[in-house]
Amino acid sequence: MRKIGLIGGMSWASTEVYYRQLNRGVQKRIGSSCSAPILLESLNFCELSRLTTPEQWAHAKEVLTASAQRLEAAGATALMVAANSMHKIAKEIAEAVSIPLIHIVDEAGEKLKADGVKSAAVVGTRNVMTEPWFRQHLVRYGLTLAPYDATRAEEIDRIIYDELMQGKVNEASRRTMKTFLTDIAKQDVQAIVLACTELVMLVDPDANVLPIYDTTRIHAEAGVDWILGDAP
Repeated sequence: MRKIGLIGGMSWASTEVYYRQLNRGVQKRIGSSCSAPILLESLNFCELSRLTTPEQWAHAKEVLTASAQRLEAAGATALMVAANSMHKIAKEIAEAVSIPLIHIVDEAGEKLKADGVKSAAVVGTRNVMTEPWFRQHLVRYGLTLAPYDATRAEEIDRIIYDELMQGKVNEASRRTMKTFLTDIAKQDVQAIVLACTELVMLVDPDANVLPIYDTTRIHAEAGVDWILGDAP
C-alpha cells in the first residue's frame, strides 16, 4: 500500500470523518484487519477559519504549503487536503511539492461527469457557494450550476462554523438542512453537490429526493484508490 499525506484540522470534526472513511475503505476492499497508511498533520484552525482578505489567504498558503512539504519529507506519496474551502489554494500547494495532490473538486467533477449529470446545485460554506473559484472549477466538467440563495447560504455557513466545526450536531439544524435540500430539489437540477466536509454530519447523502454527491466521500474513495494502487 502507498502512504498518503492528509492535511487536516480544518476542522478536526471533518478530519475525523476522513480518517474513518479512508480506513473503512481500505478495510472493505482488502480485509478486516487492514488499515490505511496515513501521515496526518492536523493544523490549528484558529488561524485558518473564515478567511476573507488577500493577506489571510496568503498566510493560509504559507501554512498549508509548509505542511505539504513536511508530509512529503516524511514519506507521503500523495497529498489530500481535508477541506473543500482550502482547495482555493490547491494549485499553490501542489506546486510546492513533487508528489500528486488529489483535488476534491476534480474528483467530484469526474464522478458527476461519469454519471451523466449536467446540472447541479452546490451546498457548502459561504465562500464555496458564492465565490467563483469553486464553481468555475466544477463547470469544467460540463455542469450548469444553479444560482445560490444568499439567505440560505448565510444560514448554512452559520450551521457549519458555529455548530458542526465545534463537533455539535443540532437536530433543529438537521431539520433546516432537510428543508433547504427539499427546496433546492424543486429547482431545475439533477443533483446536489454537498461541498462541505462537515455537512455529512447532518445530511445523509443516500436518503434524499435528489442524488447527493458528497465531496468528502468521493475524495476519500479517491484516496483509497491511491493507497491501494488503483489510481495512476
